[in-house]
Amino acid sequence: MHALPDVRCYLNGEYTPLAEAKISVMDRGFIFGDGVYEMVPVYGRRLFRFDSHMDRLDRSLAKLRIENPLTRAEWLAVGRQLIASVDADDQWLYLQITRGVAPRNHVMPKDIAPTAFSYSAPAKLVSAEERHQGVACLSARDFRWERGDIKSISLLGNVLARQISADQGALETIMFRDGHLTEASSSNVWIVKEGALLGVPKSEQVLEGIRVELLRELCEDCGIGYNLRPISEAEVFAADEIILSSATKEVLPVTTLDHEPVGHGALRGKPGPVYARLYEAYQRAKPLQSI
Repeated sequence: MHALPDVRCYLNGEYTPLAEAKISVMDRGFIFGDGVYEMVPVYGRRLFRFDSHMDRLDRSLAKLRIENPLTRAEWLAVGRQLIASVDADDQWLYLQITRGVAPRNHVMPKDIAPTAFSYSAPAKLVSAEERHQGVACLSARDFRWERGDIKSISLLGNVLARQISADQGALETIMFRDGHLTEASSSNVWIVKEGALLGVPKSEQVLEGIRVELLRELCEDCGIGYNLRPISEAEVFAADEIILSSATKEVLPVTTLDHEPVGHGALRGKPGPVYARLYEAYQRAKPLQSI
């Protein structure tokens, strides 16, 4: 049995121990997965790129026609209160909004109150060994639904994709649709080619990660080429470097894909120089972009 974090949570205007929080079994988040979420990194008890995460939350809510029950200022106040109650400087703040409680019906009901939930817990950071050695990934066909742009709590496809790599002791599953890269089960995926960082363009099939814009900014600061364009499966397997990005992984080097080393020459199977520069720049950005 996995114990819940010993922290307090926010649920519809009330603060309570996480283990004691209760929702109706008829909540559409429970019945249909009808809701959205965000995970905001907290560094030194300060929220990292909070406005960017809230912008994406609002985009996801609009696509599902769910009204945000709290203002941005109210979510910030909730987050800060939860962060203050946790005995750790680095945390992950989770926010979730579902459509609310209604009789079971596939049609979106009108005039029901959304369910608002949030908690913060100590961050489980990527280990120094994983950063030094890089991580292993597996590849798979992207069999998920085609609205990956919505950060939905309906994550069964992502769970199945992640289990593919977990079953073989790898960290992530990198996915392809129609011969082109989409994303990993819980990360955006980047390749390095001739010193430039390449990522996939915005579309309904991939989530616009907060680090997509952040990495553009970091590349500009570091003088690294940056481009979003379609990336073929063959390009991924021939890449000089492969990098994952997400709220929990920050930026992380992939050094084996399908049990084969990534890269070429002396750096084959090792974290590459573009990753190293981006990781250093990421660390410098943390205190500057946190509130």
